[in-house]
Amino acid sequence: MEKRINISTTEPQAFKAMLGLEGYLSKIDISQTLKELVKIRASQINNCAYCISMHTKDAIKNGETPERIFLISAWREATKFFTEQEQTVLAMTEEITLIHHSGLSEETYRKASEFFTENQIAQIIMLIVTINGWNRIALSTHLQIED
Repeated sequence: MEKRINISTTEPQAFKAMLGLEGYLSKIDISQTLKELVKIRASQINNCAYCISMHTKDAIKNGETPERIFLISAWREATKFFTEQEQTVLAMTEEITLIHHSGLSEETYRKASEFFTENQIAQIIMLIVTINGWNRIALSTHLQIED
């Protein structure tokens, strides 16, 4: 794949706005483990190698085990490796990333409300929306995996 434009230099204000979302996400009341699970799962769904590489490395630095990372895409069959809270966040990630299927289901939303406050649910939604935005930027511009 041939590398394309660099959004950060071509449209620095747009890139700065995305970084503003990252600044907001760095302060939300959601664990780093959950954040990385969301970022990895959305990136897998979107086939974004750049983001999968980045966020699996970040997850490992944060103490995540390789086995759990390997199983994220099959979390529904590997439920013993993920807490109910994590499974709920992974379901939210899939349903919002694949919004055109049927959106965030009532069942998943209800389950999320058992674990999270309204503010935290909003934060998780923003986390999912943001990683999907980054995936689309990386894929559209052919960002290459860093060494």
